[in-house]
Amino acid sequence: MVRAWTRPAVPRLPGIGPVPHIFDSATRRVTEARTDGAASIYVCGITPYDATHLGHAATYLAYDTLIRLWLDAHLEVSYVQNTTDVDDPLLDRAARDGVDWRDLAAEQTELFRTDMERLRIIPPDRYIAVTEVIDEVADAVELLRAAGVAYPVESTDAAPDLYFDSSFTAPAWHLGAESNLDRATMLCLSAERGGDPGRAGKRDPLDPLLWRSERSEEPAWDSVLGRGRPGWHVECSVIALRHLPSPITVNAGGSDLLFPHHEFSAGHAAALSGRPLAGIYSHAGMVAYRGEKMSKSLSNLVLVSALTAGGADPRAIRLALLSEHYRSDWEWTDAHLAIAEERLAAWAAWAADPTNDPDEGFLAEFRTLLADDLGSPAALAAIDARIAADIPASAVVVDAVDALLGIRLG
Repeated sequence: MVRAWTRPAVPRLPGIGPVPHIFDSATRRVTEARTDGAASIYVCGITPYDATHLGHAATYLAYDTLIRLWLDAHLEVSYVQNTTDVDDPLLDRAARDGVDWRDLAAEQTELFRTDMERLRIIPPDRYIAVTEVIDEVADAVELLRAAGVAYPVESTDAAPDLYFDSSFTAPAWHLGAESNLDRATMLCLSAERGGDPGRAGKRDPLDPLLWRSERSEEPAWDSVLGRGRPGWHVECSVIALRHLPSPITVNAGGSDLLFPHHEFSAGHAAALSGRPLAGIYSHAGMVAYRGEKMSKSLSNLVLVSALTAGGADPRAIRLALLSEHYRSDWEWTDAHLAIAEERLAAWAAWAADPTNDPDEGFLAEFRTLLADDLGSPAALAAIDARIAADIPASAVVVDAVDALLGIRLG
């Protein structure tokens, strides 16, 4: 496994918190997030070439909040995250910048680790790079080929590539089961998000790549399929199936992964295991800046490392992100950080001399606000209201702010 980052200390609160409920994109309902007294989550990791902008941070903070609530509910939690350390966007960026793709991936992964640690994000139990599971992915694609769900598409400059037949259906999955999108929208998003709907020879324009055969000057590995490398979606299916119970409680990531990535990750997993990938498919909203979704190509990234290098307190960055609901699309402005810094100063002053009041009523309210679809804006407002009403801080509430929001006020 790839090294993750240091786990923050999480205070244990009195009593047991409620099991959180979150929105499921597949059913379009807010649903209880638990499985038989335990909980498991797979969060899609970065492709390490532009880490860590605030869109990344907002996504990992959302599911950090979920994990903190699970721990507070005394559930056993299993958490896996990947890092896509070989893929076309990474290779293209490395070629553009004249650097080795491995060096770029290592540099950006280390920056990501540092940023996650500063933000006090709970690390995954298993942090797994795609380059560590090449053989496992190839074996899985071979199983799909043997089952007739994977098929070859000829290439003019290499051996045939292998694609997933999206007409595959089973009780566990059919095309559209996870995303609820119509075909026209799927075709549009496939073209925008790494698919190749115009490639000749595919059975359906939506069929996704499972295995890319070796090309000149591209990285490739020996496997049961010959030399090549994995497609994007299948890597997550294989890692999740190998390291988490099936189905997992929550499959999570940014809303830009809804289609095609999560749709086909679920399809590959269903074809391999006969079971759904997850009970809940959860998606965090997009963070914009200067009117557009954050993107390196648009030069509108706001990086966590740049903010902290400029003197921003990571706790203020965390508070700024928590002030917006996790599945809303919103736009970052300088005012977000300014307001968060004022809030942090007020909270720290309030928490400086806490009482021993058990404050059971407010603790229950605070837990309930957060357990309702990760309601962090309401939870922040509840603390603000206590300060405005001159209600003294209690030690248990200060601990709750740390345990559930990840904001240490001491």
